[in-house]
Amino acid sequence: MLDLITNFMFAAFASTGFAMLFNVPKYALIYCFFGGAISHITREFFMYGFNFSIEFSTFISATLIGVIAFYFSRKNVIPRPVYTVASIIPLIPGTYAFTAMITLVDMNSHGINPELTALFLENFLKSVSILGAISFGIALPSLYFIRHKKPIL
Repeated sequence: MLDLITNFMFAAFASTGFAMLFNVPKYALIYCFFGGAISHITREFFMYGFNFSIEFSTFISATLIGVIAFYFSRKNVIPRPVYTVASIIPLIPGTYAFTAMITLVDMNSHGINPELTALFLENFLKSVSILGAISFGIALPSLYFIRHKKPIL
């Protein structure tokens, strides 16, 4: 339980720090605080509670953040990226991308071997999959809820 609260606080402070870096208005910082915490906790809940993969858990979490940001943007009359960009910061696959790049540097300096190639491909594909899940999960609610007067075709 203490680990869950610690993760909640670190994710919330990280997203709030990035919100300040992106010049989010003061009254919207609390939404970014809880958005970052909710995104991280949701991903952890689906990963460890239901044994979903990290990619699918990230997709569910990003979709939930997209829905929440859609509601808050309508309520406060502020663009959705103000909430979503800061709230998805805890979902970014930094460890996988870092490992992929370090493995690529090792392949460059020590030569290519099957173990390094497999490690690079695994981490690179996982980080790209997570980034795709984040982007599609954030875009999905806006595609669903916004109705245009013109038909698509």
